Amino acid sequence: MNASHGPHGPCSCSCCSLHPPPGLTRRQFVVRLGATAAGVGLAGPRALAADAGGPPARRALSVQPVLVYSTPVRREATSWRGWGGIQTEGDADAEVARIGKELARVKATAGVPLEIGPVEKVKSDAAAAEVAKKPCDVRILYAAGGGVRTLESLIAPDRDTLMFLRHDPGPVYVWYEIVHPRLLRKTVDEYGQPGLDVHDIAIDEPDELAWRLRALSGLRNTLGTKIVAIGGASGWGAGGQKAPSIAKDVWKFDIVDVPYAALAPRLQAAMDDPDRRRRAAAEAGRLLGGWRVAMGTGRDFLDRAFIMTDVFRDLMREAGAGAITVNHCMGTIMGISKTTACMPLSFLNDEGWLAFCESDFVVIPSGVLLHKISGLPVFLNDPTTPHGGIVTLAHCTAPRKMDGRRLEPVKILTHFESDYGAAPKVEFRVGQVCTNLVPDFANKEWIGFEGEIAGNPFLDICRSQCDVRIRGDEVALLERMKGFHWMMSYGNYLRECGYALRKAGVGFQDLSGGEKAEG
Repeated sequence: MNASHGPHGPCSCSCCSLHPPPGLTRRQFVVRLGATAAGVGLAGPRALAADAGGPPARRALSVQPVLVYSTPVRREATSWRGWGGIQTEGDADAEVARIGKELARVKATAGVPLEIGPVEKVKSDAAAAEVAKKPCDVRILYAAGGGVRTLESLIAPDRDTLMFLRHDPGPVYVWYEIVHPRLLRKTVDEYGQPGLDVHDIAIDEPDELAWRLRALSGLRNTLGTKIVAIGGASGWGAGGQKAPSIAKDVWKFDIVDVPYAALAPRLQAAMDDPDRRRRAAAEAGRLLGGWRVAMGTGRDFLDRAFIMTDVFRDLMREAGAGAITVNHCMGTIMGISKTTACMPLSFLNDEGWLAFCESDFVVIPSGVLLHKISGLPVFLNDPTTPHGGIVTLAHCTAPRKMDGRRLEPVKILTHFESDYGAAPKVEFRVGQVCTNLVPDFANKEWIGFEGEIAGNPFLDICRSQCDVRIRGDEVALLERMKGFHWMMSYGNYLRECGYALRKAGVGFQDLSGGEKAEG
């Protein structure tokens, strides 16, 4: 992108370019960087100040499993039992043990913090009413038997409810047959059960519960996010003017405004502190001495980036926030820091914080949601025009620890539009499957698609750049793109994102073959 691509003149994107330092041709620069970046490095930046605690941990999702069953009594010459393999107390006890083992595996593999309570046994309306009083985030109904009223009393519109049904290998549940016509549709054609729909039902496979719990955990940990906004909250373009309000109203974000008038003296004091300068220089030296790191900008820019990282970290800790964003990052912050915010945001994302440039609250909720679902760093990026099955994604800052464990190779260059400061050119893992989210300005319907990292070009665009092969409907992507910025993570989390967005009242279209989720 160039500085005049905004709909109303210069935009505030923190994109980057690849100009070689004075005295080097572009070819010489590329060769030098490639030679320096060999090897494997696993260490990342460390805090300059004494450790005062890392990012806030994701809140555990409390889960209450409930086995609903019946113990019918034989009667002569009439139907006395319904479908199903749970007919006695012994059957129910065996099923409780089976459920407990399955949920233990779900907890171990879900990838999100879960607090799973003991399985409650319910076979009467009175027992259901007592269980319904117990607090939890999510109730899982194992609907082996029981009547409609019993199930209805365990479902509340203000609490997430999942239902698990057994078919094969059994023991088969009666509600495997009748959940749709009797519970969801109340014996008519229209849906009529608040708090439960067809997308909340899992059959046979415990992993069908795991990914739904992952989505619900991600959504609950996204709602109410506290985020520090340096220079205030904004939204890209004319369409993004309402984005901060949407973030507060729909996503319940708590946006802590830190004006530049308050940041400037604090940052200057940190830059003037001899001890901070020494520690920053030492940290920069350790980073540059590591494998998979190449340097292509002035060392002072990197040293000051470490000091700014420390200040940003302190701001989040003081606010009790787990996220930060920087407005006017293509201008204002450069003048007061004598570097760019690109490296600090990259460092913070690798540490587990959420750190975004541009203060674009059109896209920031998608980054928070994707991170809270996946547990991985996310890459806020500028998309290009899809063509030939490829779309190029780029921005001046990207995490290196994209898989949450291993640092990708990086070349530390200048920020493109300004040819100033320090910005990372992260080499994304070729062949890696990735999730790509495309939020719209109005927060009405997002789209998403699965991609594959096809290459890391070296174009005169934002420093961290990758070509992504589109695994899905390229024409639909081209036609339906809305908003501007996109969000990317390693792995495929489209199913979870679509489910979470449905719960949030936002539509979602998975262009890689998933069903459309209506908000």
